[in-house]
Amino acid sequence: MLLAIVLEVSATLSLRAVSTGGSWWWLCVVVLGYGGSFWLLGVVLTRGMPVGVAYGIWSAIGVALTALAAAALFAEALSPLSLVGLGVIIAGVLLAELGTRHARGGSGSDA
Repeated sequence: MLLAIVLEVSATLSLRAVSTGGSWWWLCVVVLGYGGSFWLLGVVLTRGMPVGVAYGIWSAIGVALTALAAAALFAEALSPLSLVGLGVIIAGVLLAELGTRHARGGSGSDA
């Protein structure tokens, strides 16, 4: 999952270079990054992680890392309120994961 997130963040950040007329190399990073990220996300799903949880973790951490990296690399604004928003997104994904675990445990004990 971690490598899927890193590839997605790298691809997203590379879009900046592509959008400003960067070389074809950046386009390759975008295509391979997104392709590899989705493939690895599929691998995670085949190992039994629920789709909602896997996608939630992948997207929430990806959004947070992309925002932090864009602030560091491209001097994009990241206000305290933005940081709170990122925290809320991550907290929501954690709650969804806990809820999924609880639901799986509850249905397993009823059988």
